[in-house]
Amino acid sequence: MTHPASAVAVPVRVKRPQPWYVQLWFQVLVAMVVGIALGHLYPNVGAEMQPLGDAFIKAIRVLIAPIIFCTVVHGISSMANMAKVGRVALKALIYFEVLTTIALIIGLVAVNIFRPGVGMNVDLAHLDTASVASYVQQTRNQTTAQFLLNIIPNTFVGAFAEGNVLQVLYIAVLCGFALSWVGERGKVLNQLIEASSQMLFRIVAIVMWAAPIGAFGAIAFTVGKFGTASLLSLGQLLITFYITCLIFIFGVLWPIAHWCGFSLLKLIRYIWEELLIVLATTSSEVVLPRMIAKLEDAGCEESVVGLVIPTGYSFNLDGTCLYLATAAVFLAQATNTPLAIEQQIGLLLVLLLASKGAAGVAGAAFVVLAATLASVGSVPVESVALILGVHRLMSEGLTPTNLIGNAVATIVVAKWEKAVDERRLQQALDGKASKGNLVQS
Repeated sequence: MTHPASAVAVPVRVKRPQPWYVQLWFQVLVAMVVGIALGHLYPNVGAEMQPLGDAFIKAIRVLIAPIIFCTVVHGISSMANMAKVGRVALKALIYFEVLTTIALIIGLVAVNIFRPGVGMNVDLAHLDTASVASYVQQTRNQTTAQFLLNIIPNTFVGAFAEGNVLQVLYIAVLCGFALSWVGERGKVLNQLIEASSQMLFRIVAIVMWAAPIGAFGAIAFTVGKFGTASLLSLGQLLITFYITCLIFIFGVLWPIAHWCGFSLLKLIRYIWEELLIVLATTSSEVVLPRMIAKLEDAGCEESVVGLVIPTGYSFNLDGTCLYLATAAVFLAQATNTPLAIEQQIGLLLVLLLASKGAAGVAGAAFVVLAATLASVGSVPVESVALILGVHRLMSEGLTPTNLIGNAVATIVVAKWEKAVDERRLQQALDGKASKGNLVQS
């Protein structure tokens, strides 16, 4: 049976062209350039700009949980076929596992080819390892069973108070099913949830006016505190990692997008503003609400977007997997630690599981790296202090990769489910459709 989204043409509003200098992407780009200049010329002043970036991230994060809840509940409760929810979730999880495994393999292969740590001959006795202990402790004792149990919140409101994406998603799926079974009596509540969702997206649009200020503060802090010295000392590692991210994007994601009938380059252009924001803030969470809105505006069904995007933020971290594989082997090379291919494969399997276990943990990629090395024991965990200073610089490669990967995943799963309006998708990627849930700046 043909899906309604493809059977009925939805009117698409044509957006009025705006001058380039008032568009968000340009304002964020200018703010980044100014922040880089400030951080480079006046490092101490640049480092003091951190509160600007942190405030912007907090202002967005406070909206993530309610937006996910409203989007998922309304999407599921509006669906006639409840079996589709489980089918979408299963397809998404299978896709996530395959792609993250490929990312880990590419990371391992690239770091063994480029060998950025060979010849560094780092003496662990000369490293300050005191700052590493707190990162290791966060996930040292977390097992798979504990991670799965943590998906269930202690209280209904606890998931919203802690901002745990998986817990909110769990509550939202239950509420969505329950509301759909209520039937006609639940229509009023469903309409209220939809109206609340629209209100929250408008709040996001208001907060996004501060995106250039947040980007300025975050990038000035990064360059001021970690920039020049870190780039010179560990430049080969950074170059290797950025090249690896590009290889994954254009060697894996591009063929997938081409196979599914859409252009990856056009998709990158469509989410260009979001990419600039995560590049500056090194946090992909800050654009999660906008990604939900943009993919819905591009014709993807609300229920699919609501399930795939939040789940992908925990299970489809392609850039994080590239980082973990690259950094782990780099540390072995830098400390002259023998790491046979069998040990690297074992490390890959551990990282595949561990990367899921740090969902919702601040600085998740670095935490997982430290905790994994501590549990495996083949590479000295103290060595992570070597890359503590450049972790944020590496995050500027892994967070955009995560974002692109989740955007591709959402469109792919929507196409598999025939839950995408092809006409709206092509118009959005061509820049001809207006933003429905996002207020024009």
